[in-house]
Amino acid sequence: MILKKRAREACAHYLQGGFCAVLILALSCPLPAKPEDPAAKSLRARELMAAGKFDEAIPLCNDLVVAHPDNPSFRMNLGLALHMAGFERKAVEQFEGVLKLDSSNLPARLFLGEAYITLGEPANAIPPLEYVTRTQPANPEARELLAEAFVSLKRFERAAEQYQRLTAIAPDNPRAWDGLRRSCEALAGQAAAALRDLAPDSAYWLVLVAETRITFDAAFYWYRQALAQMPGLRGVHKAIAEIYRKTGHSDWAAIEEEKERQLPPLDCGNLGAAGPQKADNILSRHSLECAFLASRYAEVINTAKDLNTPESHYWQARAYHARAQDAFTRLGRMKPSAQLHQVLAKIYLDRRLFSESAKEWQEALKFTPGDLRIQKGLAVALSLSGDFQAARTTLENLVRREPDSAELNYLLGDTLLNSNRADEAVPPLQKAVDLDPILLPAHKSLGRALLKIGKNEQAILHLKTALPADDDGSLYYQLARAYRSTGQPELADQMLKRFQDAQSTAGGDKTPPDPKIEITPP
Repeated sequence: MILKKRAREACAHYLQGGFCAVLILALSCPLPAKPEDPAAKSLRARELMAAGKFDEAIPLCNDLVVAHPDNPSFRMNLGLALHMAGFERKAVEQFEGVLKLDSSNLPARLFLGEAYITLGEPANAIPPLEYVTRTQPANPEARELLAEAFVSLKRFERAAEQYQRLTAIAPDNPRAWDGLRRSCEALAGQAAAALRDLAPDSAYWLVLVAETRITFDAAFYWYRQALAQMPGLRGVHKAIAEIYRKTGHSDWAAIEEEKERQLPPLDCGNLGAAGPQKADNILSRHSLECAFLASRYAEVINTAKDLNTPESHYWQARAYHARAQDAFTRLGRMKPSAQLHQVLAKIYLDRRLFSESAKEWQEALKFTPGDLRIQKGLAVALSLSGDFQAARTTLENLVRREPDSAELNYLLGDTLLNSNRADEAVPPLQKAVDLDPILLPAHKSLGRALLKIGKNEQAILHLKTALPADDDGSLYYQLARAYRSTGQPELADQMLKRFQDAQSTAGGDKTPPDPKIEITPP
């Protein structure tokens, strides 16, 4: 988990006397060095924490807190050990206890915010993290955590603001640029959704639809629909020309490019140094477009957000998307590192480019060959790309290293299941749910595996358990099969009806399906 990895890095930094030297104040106090005195116990606790043995450090830290309840440094150490060992709720109690004793303790606020994020309570994380960023504006750890808290709450405008500041503080941090990219893409999506709801038949919306289409023929169709609505919309002829050129019709492309050149020129006369201007409270029709073409995206966004027109939502979506693309371009120019390749691997994974994702994980491993998290990411990408044998080999090695990891056993079982080895998949999947009964994806895969090998009664139990994790209704279909095979036709029919209902409401995309058409001449 990235948060925990960052915490380990921060912990090592703090224990070495960095940002929060107060963290080890108790460890350096000049008390008599008796075997069980506070100084000796503190020193041993610090050694264990520096070695990553947080479970072993907890009893020592706890003894110090019991003996010295008003010492904020001892309590801070206990909170940190609990946090790093995964006992987040108990860690929160200690960090809050530190702040009662010393309200100015910035490390306590930082780790309190991180613990709340790990607990899935980002709203509680924001106040302590905002306090740290106000006090130390150049603190990159606090700024990044605050941005992630806003992302978790879907407050993407605030998140983008924090990531933008983080790129100035830490310009070589790939996570900062990727966070900015993700936030701007989310804001572009929100603007596009507002446009869709306001004017689903407008040329502006149809252009955005076209830009999301993967196939040339589908994009061509929606661009043509947009031109039918607004023949003078700039950029559409150019986009169609690009499709023509990529499909081997350079002569048709030349015609569309000439049509683009013949459009009336933009009136950008009121786009001064201060950006789009308002005259008599009426914005010039071309102001947003002029600002966008001048790459003045912040001005487009700030002007458009006070309006509610198809044009304003369109240019706001385009501006946010352009900012996201700029951030992605910046990632491509960065010096190779394990962190950069991990970020790129996740981007490709989100885009369902699984082979590309696997290549990035492999590049990351060259920097840190023994990193368990990177190997896990590689195995997932390999499995999703269809390279089940390579994924299986990687996961079997990881399971040998961590046999009691529910997640690793689940990933191994799921890979075996997807490679049509359902009988071999059952043992690791069963172990996964035994280790972590609330790991719903493991229940889902185990139910599917049991169904494939004819153990339908057992399959029903796990498929029902996994229903809260069903995002497409497929589990209802699996349950219908299981109920029918066990002589329960009424329940089977109920599940099939729920499957059909889920399919009819899935997605929520209000765009009509792409028609099957041919790319035709201008």
